[in-house]
Amino acid sequence: MKLIILDRDGVINQDSDAFIKSPDEWVPIPGSPEAIGRLSQAGWRVVVATNQSGIARGLFTMETLGAIHARMRQVVADAGGRIDAIFCCPHGPDDGCACRKPLPGMLHDIAQRLDVRLDGVPLVGDSLRDLRAAAAARCAPWLVLTGKGRKTWETSGTSGELPAGTQIQDDLAAVADALLKAAP
Repeated sequence: MKLIILDRDGVINQDSDAFIKSPDEWVPIPGSPEAIGRLSQAGWRVVVATNQSGIARGLFTMETLGAIHARMRQVVADAGGRIDAIFCCPHGPDDGCACRKPLPGMLHDIAQRLDVRLDGVPLVGDSLRDLRAAAAARCAPWLVLTGKGRKTWETSGTSGELPAGTQIQDDLAAVADALLKAAP
C-alpha cells in the first residue's frame, strides 16, 4: 500500500493565526485538491493528521470540525481525489497529551488503525512540529513552503534544525509530482 500523511492547515488549505473555525473559512491552497486527486488516482491512500487545539480553546466544536472536514473531503472529491481518513488532536498545547504533534502519538494511532508500518511513509507538513513528529514515527518528512512553511525553512532549515532527510517542495502539488515521478 502506498500511504501519504498530510498536515491540514498550511498544506491542503490556507492557514490562519485566528484558526479555521467554520467551513466557510476553509479555503484550499490552489493545486492542493488536484494534487490529492492525482495521488488517489495513482493508488495512494491519503490520510490527514492535524492538530486542532481550537477545540480545547473553545473556538469551535467537534461538530463544526466535522463540517469543515466534510467540506474538505467534498472539494477533494470534486478534484478526483479521496481522503481515506482524518486523525486529529483536539487538545491544547499544555494538555500533556501524546497525540499532539510534535509527539508521534497520532501517527502511531494511524499505523495501528491501518495496520501499517510508517517507515519511510511521506508526511507532508509546513511546520517544524510536523517534521519532528514524522521523524519520531520514522516517516519521511516533507516540508512545503506554503502556510508556515517558508518561515519554517527560513528559521529552522538554515540553522540545521530540520530532521535529517527532509525533502523541501514549494507546495503539495510539487510533492505529488515528485512522488508520482519516483513511483515505479
